[in-house]
Amino acid sequence: MNTLIGSYECKVDAKGRLMLPAALKKQLSPVLQNGFVLKRAVFQPCLELYPMSEWELLMQKVNKLNRFKKKNNDFIRRFTAGVKMVEVDATGRLLIPKDLIAFSGISKEIVVSSAIHIIEIWDKDKYEQAIDDAALDFADLAEEVMGQDDDDNGIS
Repeated sequence: MNTLIGSYECKVDAKGRLMLPAALKKQLSPVLQNGFVLKRAVFQPCLELYPMSEWELLMQKVNKLNRFKKKNNDFIRRFTAGVKMVEVDATGRLLIPKDLIAFSGISKEIVVSSAIHIIEIWDKDKYEQAIDDAALDFADLAEEVMGQDDDDNGIS
């Protein structure tokens, strides 16, 4: 699957349905028929939407963990807590289950943001706060993560 691009402001209706933005739906068209996995994010109060192929790749890594180690078993349980299979309906809507709405604090206004091969779904206020909080140390983070002198890949 290609890298997903874009952040979009959307609304969720009273039943928890999200209309996927047309530009994002177009990018996802090759994988729409396979369905998605929706889960709680690990580090942020948002949701992560995995195309089924991406979820299966991730599960291959998770399945290699030794379940007879308590730490691994605890990780698997917490990582998969609240995981739901979801589909985009014929009109382009995705139903967000109520427990995941509660976890993420999603209200009516949301942001749907690409994160390489997955999509993050945020309450709009929480997304803006996370971006504002990260702005202060983003330059240092960018240097640490991407500014490796020994790697000559042409990224600047």
